[in-house]
Amino acid sequence: MVGCGKQTKYEVPTSFEMRDSQADIYPDYKDIVIPENIAPLNFMVEGIEGLVVTLQGKDGKTMTISGADRIDMDSTEWRNLLKENQGKEIKVTVYTMEGEQWFSHAPHTLTVAEAIDPYLSYRLIEPGYELYRQLGIYQRCLENFTQKVIYENNRTYEEKNNHCINCHNFQNYSTDRMLFHVRSNHGGTIMINGSEAKKIQIKNPNILAAGVYPSWHPKKNLVCFSTNQTGQTFHMYHKEKIEVVDTNSDLILYDADKNEVRNLLSTEYFETFPCWTPEGDRLYFCAANIPPVVGLPDSLRAEVITKNYDKIHYNLMCMDYDEETDSFGTPKVVVDAAAAGRSITFPRVSPDGRYVLYAEGDYGQFHIWHKSSDLWVKDLQNDTCYALTDANSDDVDSYHTWSSNGRWIVFSTRRMDGNYTRPFIAYFDKQGKAHKAFCLPQRDPEHNILLMKSYNVPELSKNAVQVSEQTLREVIYHTDGDTATYVGEPRTDAMTGATRKTEK
Repeated sequence: MVGCGKQTKYEVPTSFEMRDSQADIYPDYKDIVIPENIAPLNFMVEGIEGLVVTLQGKDGKTMTISGADRIDMDSTEWRNLLKENQGKEIKVTVYTMEGEQWFSHAPHTLTVAEAIDPYLSYRLIEPGYELYRQLGIYQRCLENFTQKVIYENNRTYEEKNNHCINCHNFQNYSTDRMLFHVRSNHGGTIMINGSEAKKIQIKNPNILAAGVYPSWHPKKNLVCFSTNQTGQTFHMYHKEKIEVVDTNSDLILYDADKNEVRNLLSTEYFETFPCWTPEGDRLYFCAANIPPVVGLPDSLRAEVITKNYDKIHYNLMCMDYDEETDSFGTPKVVVDAAAAGRSITFPRVSPDGRYVLYAEGDYGQFHIWHKSSDLWVKDLQNDTCYALTDANSDDVDSYHTWSSNGRWIVFSTRRMDGNYTRPFIAYFDKQGKAHKAFCLPQRDPEHNILLMKSYNVPELSKNAVQVSEQTLREVIYHTDGDTATYVGEPRTDAMTGATRKTEK
């Protein structure tokens, strides 16, 4: 059977017809900048009978791979090629056999740049909205194809154990301190310190709800959360089937050393998506002013917001933080997107503190469902804002993270099929320009077509997650969690003026 099988080992053809166009490879890895430590960029070409690929470095050394319709590179040979060509271009020539004829396509290049943080963590989730099941948080080593489970919930529906996991976050690109939330059954926030973990309960009558979107202070054991009352609505006649809206949102501050929580911003504005600067001296966030809902009870507020979902616009905001006095300055507008009829979400500050990377769309705050969403930066040094045109696409480009050296961006996009989010990587050079983005490499390039789950919340880290899945499962299933102490005055509901009762 093996002897009669289709030949998949080919040599570089000596007789071929030249084509002026580049080969139609999948994924598109043509003319891109790549990290010096990235896993092999395996790709496929559909509708052919044979494939030969040569990768030639500046010194003339050539790596040759062949296959039927896809290539699987030797990882050691690939690593050596990148190491020898750091800061240089690699010429890639693709030969395809169609029928009995070989064709040589116009070559493309791979430019080898600085390294990227070696680990990427993300959630894999089905595009469904009814059950919290068959989802998990995973860690991928970008230097190879190894994927590790951080934590998976129940893989079948179990009413008493059904729970969601989300919003994982690291302090300073390190897994020494990490957190994520558990929703529904076994709920709480999981705080991780190295290989140890514990559950805490932040929800309190004096705050709007439990913590949602987190940002860890770079120096202190403080976490700023938004706390959101979130709902989903479904369109009947719209290219975007779902809309996620907040009916209220505040900012809270959690002191992990003292296990204390307090309100930070609780106003008539909707505050969300906090993000500390690398120095910890400023907090960025997003806020929307929604006058029609001020003073309305919860039931009517949700109805008004749902009917006016496309008129809600969030601005980029910030306020200074004094570490010595543990106090914040007055919030101020950094980018007035609302004035231009636009909306900003997910601010992330570059490691050098110069750029704020954010997603900008037509309206709302959950841009992972908005085709209008693109990546933008605010250059704080030049006080300018601009779209990352070469990295963006015609579909959703949203949730993003910086590498610790500030040279790479990883973000979620639906550009491959319009339905599932996949992580893409883009080089961000010293002039503030983002280059053409490329898909997270897989051993089998068809994996990106066959995987029926979305990558959600990509986060880079310099080291691997240290806590075991068994430890996390024990904490989640078998501990109730320590209740955080609320400090400060009783919360006055900015929407109704009512004072919430303080829990003894």
